[in-house]
Amino acid sequence: MRYISLFESITGASARDCVYDSQLNRLIFLVRPGEVGLAVGRNGIKVKQLRKLLGKNIEVVEYAETPEKLITNSLFPAKIRNVRITKTNDGRKIAIVLVDPSHKGLAIGKDGRNISRARILARRYFDIDNVVIP
Repeated sequence: MRYISLFESITGASARDCVYDSQLNRLIFLVRPGEVGLAVGRNGIKVKQLRKLLGKNIEVVEYAETPEKLITNSLFPAKIRNVRITKTNDGRKIAIVLVDPSHKGLAIGKDGRNISRARILARRYFDIDNVVIP
């Protein structure tokens, strides 16, 4: 709650949720649709200010009501062709993300940080066990 309050006072954007990823020492803020630009600020100035204040990496994702759209948003700016949710034989839900081949590296991110963000949010909001990019 403290992080959300600070985020909203600095950015002017409405945060729906804040997720702390201890593995990568980052805070992932989910904002209302259309407020990502407001939250990030010109040239990322607001995110840089928060990073300096909190000593953690700051990432902003636009919230969405469907798992497909939330996963697409969490992998932005990679060009996502399609997101398909399937169930395995043992009942686990998996999201299969088809990415433009030239954007596959961008979707995965350095050390897998972008796909990791998609997995965290998909699990938290839609009970999806894994997100894969074939």
